[in-house]
Amino acid sequence: MSEEAKSGVVTSASAPGDKASVLVEALPYIRRFWGKVVVVKYGGNVHGAKPGERSVDADGALACFAEDIVLMRSVGMLPVVVHGGGPQIGALMERVGKEVQFLDGLRVTDADTIDLVRMVLVGKVNRDIVSSINVHGALAVGLSGEDANLITATARSEALGYVGDVVDVDPVIVHQLLAQGLIPVVATIGTDQSGQAFNINADTAAGALAAALGAEKLVFLTDVAGLRAVPDDPSTLIHQATAEDLDHLVSTGAANGGMIPKVESCARAVRFGVGSAHILDGRTPHALLLEVFTDQGVGTMVKAAG
Repeated sequence: MSEEAKSGVVTSASAPGDKASVLVEALPYIRRFWGKVVVVKYGGNVHGAKPGERSVDADGALACFAEDIVLMRSVGMLPVVVHGGGPQIGALMERVGKEVQFLDGLRVTDADTIDLVRMVLVGKVNRDIVSSINVHGALAVGLSGEDANLITATARSEALGYVGDVVDVDPVIVHQLLAQGLIPVVATIGTDQSGQAFNINADTAAGALAAALGAEKLVFLTDVAGLRAVPDDPSTLIHQATAEDLDHLVSTGAANGGMIPKVESCARAVRFGVGSAHILDGRTPHALLLEVFTDQGVGTMVKAAG
């Protein structure tokens, strides 16, 4: 970067041309995705702010994300935001003296914990995202999977308590909001037939919702740059993969920990008709726009084989 650019003084006549080039590069993607649903899972590790605290980095990342979502909607795409909030849930549990327990990578969720989960996801994280988007206009509407039976769930196991698996997704309310030009923001709480609430893995819920909506794209914003052939080696970033490639990554252990539900959701989504799935580092400014509207992209893109 030149000293002029660093100081904020631009003397080169090419600067406006550079901006025009970016817009021209984006044009075919805008045309291709006009009127298409894009489900974006915004990870709790990107948002990062703990209950009762404000983080400059987290606030900046959320504001940048909100700008991307609004721009996508402004050029004719139909974004649907799905979010988790694991770090925020854990922080609140610690503050109230509740022991945090995990089993097979999932949070053990008893009756008290499910109340805390609902407080954080529906009452805090969802509100933060909705408010950030609505800075740019009356666009976002907050939802829970409990609303209008959006996500029906069942208990995964007795040992995990109120941790649920997705049984069914009824996307009618989401379609209605999209038809009104609004941006649904979905907290991943589901309910069973009796109305009991369950904590749903947000990656799994995002994939299920994308499939139910017939989405063109499913995008995971997380805290890594994408999938790696060797987990600890950034130089092995995988730019493109098939669902079968993802199966291999899981079976060999190259995808592990919190990456497993993202990988499995990507594979399942493209097999059920979603056009493509993407895993990006949401901490990169405007990563969402760079992946969707540029030739190069910035993360991992997954498509069905053939």
